[in-house]
Amino acid sequence: MRDMAGTKREIERKYEATGDTELPDLTRAPGVARVTDEGVTELDAVYHDTPDLRLFADGLTLRRRTGGADAGWHLKFPVAPGVRDELAAPLSDTLPRPLAALLRSRVRTGRVVPLVRVRSSRDVRRLHAADGTLLAELSVDTVHAVLLAGAGDGATADWTEIEVELADGADPAVLDAVHKRLRKAGIRPAGAPSKLARALTGAGLAPPPPARPYEDGTAGAAVLAYVREQVEAIVTLDPAVRRDLPDSVHGLRVACRRLRSALRTHRAVLDRTATDPIGDELKWLAGQLGAARDQEVLTQRLGARLDALPRTLRLGPVRARLRAGSVARGAGARRAALAALDSDRHLALLDRLDALLADPPARGAAHRPAPKVLARAVRGDHDRLAARIAHALSLDPGPERDLALHAARKAAKRARYAADAAVPTLGKPAKRLAKRVKAVQSLLGEHQDSVVARAALRELAVRAQGAGESAFTWGLLYGREEAAAADAVRALPEVWARASAPPLTAAPGH
Repeated sequence: MRDMAGTKREIERKYEATGDTELPDLTRAPGVARVTDEGVTELDAVYHDTPDLRLFADGLTLRRRTGGADAGWHLKFPVAPGVRDELAAPLSDTLPRPLAALLRSRVRTGRVVPLVRVRSSRDVRRLHAADGTLLAELSVDTVHAVLLAGAGDGATADWTEIEVELADGADPAVLDAVHKRLRKAGIRPAGAPSKLARALTGAGLAPPPPARPYEDGTAGAAVLAYVREQVEAIVTLDPAVRRDLPDSVHGLRVACRRLRSALRTHRAVLDRTATDPIGDELKWLAGQLGAARDQEVLTQRLGARLDALPRTLRLGPVRARLRAGSVARGAGARRAALAALDSDRHLALLDRLDALLADPPARGAAHRPAPKVLARAVRGDHDRLAARIAHALSLDPGPERDLALHAARKAAKRARYAADAAVPTLGKPAKRLAKRVKAVQSLLGEHQDSVVARAALRELAVRAQGAGESAFTWGLLYGREEAAAADAVRALPEVWARASAPPLTAAPGH
């Protein structure tokens, strides 16, 4: 079953078979009481990808299929092994625009082309529980694949496979039970995750491997591995934001920040004349996404504050006013985020990131052993954080100190990201430092969230008063936010002291 957005969660397992393979009695699998034969359906699907197989490289599948109950365009995103989200669109001659938008971060200004035609005779059986509930659907597919021009120029392949797909809402344990029956009958799991994968790999086709410009163990290799991880997150989370998946905006924003931070931290490894302009574009994209995330965080915070108040202190239509403002600002923020993802500027950024990975602008430190280079970079970011915290704590309460604490928060993020990136190279000391700096960042984040919340509460109070409503509740929450900010500042020295302990933050020789 598909949700209102046309998305179906597909949980299945595939098995090798031949035309002579006999299925075992599946009613002997625990929970399966009855198996019904649904007959044979003829399916005809054409799989599409970029000429260099970008979708296949990332585990995505795009097909146009006729025949069966769900003829149309299908786009599948990997979720976990054996689990994919399938989005569907009606049958048409060209790729529907909603699906094209979800491929934008990978296809860019290019296009998808037909690569493989797969025709299948599907013999379907349905597995039911004793009460008639559908548990799973098993199909035996007799497959004929033809590689189209540009892929394999007419090469063909034939095989038989078995698919067992979990029914909506059914217990995944039924897949384990059926698996045991099939394995006992000598039927083994398939070597390829999809028909497309089997057709392409069988013809020796594969996407080009990532560039490896640095030797293992060098600072360049370590930094580039982290950079690649963030670039892949940006590409992957683009369609997730478009689908409005939970935490996708936050995840994409964090990936932008992590990457920008890495480019700034490792200027001894990657030439800043090439990376600074990329960092500026990452800052722009994170900023466009920020309004949506910031509104979400603010709404959750103020909603929780209202929940904590006794009913007798919630005067006037406070929830309705908070909800109305949140919905209006949230819709505008989402439009801004989607406009950024649809922009040529975003596509140009993605192309520049690909170029950075393919041909990094190396400096001398890139070819040196990673431990010393990365440890020095981590210490540099930690020293910057120390200076900003000392400056902030030297100021009296007020707007100037609020700004200084916000600057310290940004430095804490950069120091934490630097430590995170160094964990594969430096191990436990880097992991421990990242954890302790995260605590500092969280405390500074609590303070900044309070600053933002107070500004919003003042605006809510002014609007409430202008509408003839009581502003009492908003003023009460304002006071509580002031107290929360003060608590964060009081706790900061102790939390910071734990994040300042050697060994990783100490200069060499100390």
